[in-house]
Amino acid sequence: MTVHRNIELVTAALLAGGADPARVSRLVVLPDAVTTAASAAAALGVEVGQIANSLVFECDGEPLLVLTSGAHRVDTGKVAALLGAQRVRRAPAGFVQAATGQVIGGIAPVGHPAPLRTLVDRALAAHDEVWAAGGVARAVFPTTFDELVAVTGGQPADVA
Repeated sequence: MTVHRNIELVTAALLAGGADPARVSRLVVLPDAVTTAASAAAALGVEVGQIANSLVFECDGEPLLVLTSGAHRVDTGKVAALLGAQRVRRAPAGFVQAATGQVIGGIAPVGHPAPLRTLVDRALAAHDEVWAAGGVARAVFPTTFDELVAVTGGQPADVA
């Protein structure tokens, strides 16, 4: 079976970032795309709050990755205030793909052409295990809040 290049990039970035190899080896490619937190949770048999959505925003013209719990929505006003930004808005598809090398619905926390400024939702810390996209809409992998912060160089934040 051929592995998608984005999955290879994500796996390599996770391992290079110090992720637990046992967790990385549990990356799965599901039979169908899971482009929402609800569909990912249903496919995995976990709570929607255990899904780490990777959302890309345009923050004063620069990409910002927010890894947020699937159980709630990002408050862009709160994020702007936290970062001292003038404007934070959901990024258009072309901007997202240029920043991540991945398409919306399968954005991974890592494996991008260059590191992205990242916020990691503190709500994810409530779960021993969370699941994130693996670079394509059908791939997901297990991780932890602490591991997400470490591998992304992210900043823990209250984003909702």
